[in-house]
Amino acid sequence: MKVTLSALDTCESSFTPLVVIELAQDVKDETKEWLKNRIITKKKDGGAQLMFRPLLNKYEKETLENQNLYLVGASNIRLLLGAEAVGLVKESSDSAMRAFTYGTRHSFKGFDDNNDDFLTMAECQFIIKHELENLRARDEKMIPGYPQAKLYPGKSLLRRLLTSGIVIQVFPLHDNEALKKLEDTWYTRFTLKHQPLDSIRGYFGETIALYFGFLEYFTFALIPMAVIGLPYYLFVWEDYDKYVIFASFNLIWSTVILEVWKRGCANMTYRWGTLVMKRQFEEPRPGFHGVLGINSVTGREEPLYPSYKRQLRIYLVSLPFVCLCLYFSLYVMMIYFDMEAWALGLHESSRSEWTSVLLYVPSIIYAIVIEILNRLYRYAAEFLTSWENHRLESAYQNHLILKVLVFNFLNCFASLFYIAFVLKDMKLLRQSLATLLITSQILNQVVESLLPYWLQRKHHMQVKRKVQALKADIDATLYEQVILEKEMGTYLGTFDDYLELFLQFGYVSLFSCVYPLAAAFAVINNFTEVNSDALKMCRVFKRPFSEPSASIGVWQLAFETMSVISVVTNCALIGMSPQVNALFPESKTDLVLIVVAVEHALLALKFILAFAIPDKPRHIQMKLARLEFESLEALKQQQMKLTAEKLKDESREEGGEKSAG
Repeated sequence: MKVTLSALDTCESSFTPLVVIELAQDVKDETKEWLKNRIITKKKDGGAQLMFRPLLNKYEKETLENQNLYLVGASNIRLLLGAEAVGLVKESSDSAMRAFTYGTRHSFKGFDDNNDDFLTMAECQFIIKHELENLRARDEKMIPGYPQAKLYPGKSLLRRLLTSGIVIQVFPLHDNEALKKLEDTWYTRFTLKHQPLDSIRGYFGETIALYFGFLEYFTFALIPMAVIGLPYYLFVWEDYDKYVIFASFNLIWSTVILEVWKRGCANMTYRWGTLVMKRQFEEPRPGFHGVLGINSVTGREEPLYPSYKRQLRIYLVSLPFVCLCLYFSLYVMMIYFDMEAWALGLHESSRSEWTSVLLYVPSIIYAIVIEILNRLYRYAAEFLTSWENHRLESAYQNHLILKVLVFNFLNCFASLFYIAFVLKDMKLLRQSLATLLITSQILNQVVESLLPYWLQRKHHMQVKRKVQALKADIDATLYEQVILEKEMGTYLGTFDDYLELFLQFGYVSLFSCVYPLAAAFAVINNFTEVNSDALKMCRVFKRPFSEPSASIGVWQLAFETMSVISVVTNCALIGMSPQVNALFPESKTDLVLIVVAVEHALLALKFILAFAIPDKPRHIQMKLARLEFESLEALKQQQMKLTAEKLKDESREEGGEKSAG
């Protein structure tokens, strides 16, 4: 029997809540009723056909604080039909990954009509989010009760409600039992083992699982660099010519690990189904605004904004502002060098123990200032990128990443380049690199995980005492959970986490021949980073919505660019060493030419390695080719069927005409 959406019941009073919608306290009753109806109304009538109820009933509201909190869920059949609508890919009985369809559901591994575990909770919440975001205005001109909140046909209702301040937030609920199981296998026991990436993906989705997969992979990939770098640090400190082998290994290593990661990433995302998942048509981002018009691609009515206006904003405002920030960063750097000169002069005049310690103070202060500037600039970059009014979220993210990467690269590494190539003080370079690396790692651990966790624990205890003090005769477990989670911070994505790894990769690779111990410090930091980031995801922030991903995206290009820059810097540093210079006492031109030739040869080797190592393993390539062939065959069969039906109809019409004649 074929199940259709119109046959589903959305009036169940008891269901498993998956998503919470928080409304503003002063929202009008007619708006609440309209929103409820649009969420539970059948799909054919323009609704989402989901289950919806308030967190508190009318009797509980009299006892507890009146919270405008609503729970959203869906029946198992509704979720399966939603999985087909969003194009989820699952493993079929023949072990191939195929787009899930409700009609062929029994041909997929693990499916049972009596089993609700076929879809992960993260997938269920992603489906509900997709359905809520695709609730669109039909004939409404405004949100009922709010004439200033204008609507037009095709406008996403949820986005308008959010931008109008009627809906405060929409977030998925944690599953406390599943979360406890995940924590037990993930970070509560500090052991050297692989992370449960499949479980992380099942709970948080592919984007976050890929980040933790990359963090783990990058940490283990650093171990050979740390092991080889340690004896270089201990035994051949000043013999820069001996660092040629180490630097060359570093350059090959940085290329190989990035190429091998692509292969491992392809294996994971194929297994998860996102590698073959069809990309959805990208809708305008919530903050996009413009004059109402017709989109020439979709034919739908939506805001339109001239691209030349956006370009003017980028080149006349954003670009000068970024340049001004870069100049300010360089100005702060020069103040740091003045502090270094002052500390060095004080040490040389007194030669005491406290002045020896004082030598490290300017670098520590500068490292803290760098972190503060990075965070302040991030807010400015987000404001500017939003003001540029990009239509798509992908364009917004790309422009934001470009702004932030350029500033962070200059802010973090400009002083090291200045010391290396202007001052040519290798001892100061080692000291500054070590101080910047270690200080930034400690600050990130405290600011990103430990401090938020402490604040969250404090708030948790306050909520618990408040709920326990209630005289209400209710089961307060769900109420306590929702109240606690709604006050948690919102996880803003993996941007900052990847940025931290990107900067760490720069510290390790750019000046490896000067400070080979950097990889060892990075390994130590990353082993604790895995656990602190896991703690942050599970206990500090709200559960984020799952986002299907097939790779780490633009960050792959960022890491590859950094590895190319590291070739140039390491070759230049080796060429500047006294031992290498002693080989060319008469002609510095020959030295420069040889350094440039070596640098070009290493770059050529990098690109040959990148070309020689396929991005996807052979068996994945074969499976993808097979899926493409099946898709084309199915399309061909469908076209042949339509052609046959058309010919059949034409022959019937001809027969009818002859009979009439």
